[in-house]
Amino acid sequence: MIKNIIVDASVIVKWFIDENNSDKAEKIKEQFVNEEINIIIPSLLYYEVLNALKYSKLFNVRELNLVGESLENYGFDVFAIKDEIREKMVEISLNFDVSIYDASYIALADKFNTQMVTADEKFSKKLPKNLKHLILALKDYSSLKKK
Repeated sequence: MIKNIIVDASVIVKWFIDENNSDKAEKIKEQFVNEEINIIIPSLLYYEVLNALKYSKLFNVRELNLVGESLENYGFDVFAIKDEIREKMVEISLNFDVSIYDASYIALADKFNTQMVTADEKFSKKLPKNLKHLILALKDYSSLKKK
């Protein structure tokens, strides 16, 4: 069985911009493409990645559209934020003062009993111990093998 992981936009952005820990993000992409892991995302990831790349000022209109097309073609398992995922997202956001966006990734990790990989090292500091196990810092990512 292939291991599921959640990745947030901070990881996917590193597929397109060479930044600190981009090598670890590339490892995730490689494992996904090689079907060693499965990536689950909330539907808002596409917006977040394109927005971050837009504000980087490194991409023109054509290039941003190519990135968007590339993301659409990866075949991630995309989930709408509704029902129990929405309820968990709202609960996490309000109780721990994190954005709705960030809480959506944790809600998915909780639903699928897996980890969310993020390059945002400050994020997990806001969460209680019972949710911290759901977060894996990108800098600590080595690889996740099939289970």
